[in-house]
Amino acid sequence: MLERDVEVVNRLGLHARAATRLVQLAAQFDARITLQQGKEVAEADSVLGILLLQGNQGKRVKVRCEGPQAAEALEAVCELFAARFDEQE
Repeated sequence: MLERDVEVVNRLGLHARAATRLVQLAAQFDARITLQQGKEVAEADSVLGILLLQGNQGKRVKVRCEGPQAAEALEAVCELFAARFDEQE
């Protein structure tokens, strides 16, 4: 299992559009991807689960990946967070 902490840097946080982008990205990899904020954990294939994390701007989220493409998935997810989910700000 690989993991890395990332910061939610986009202004609106993990809202519906950002969660949908994350789910679409996660589906491209043969890996189980989970996100954790505090005690809450969500699968990256669930928009509702991601929304329930309440990941507001400035919060830290732990990304965990396991499976054949775990390294590639972790890198891609972290890049999506760093790119502010491709939102204009």
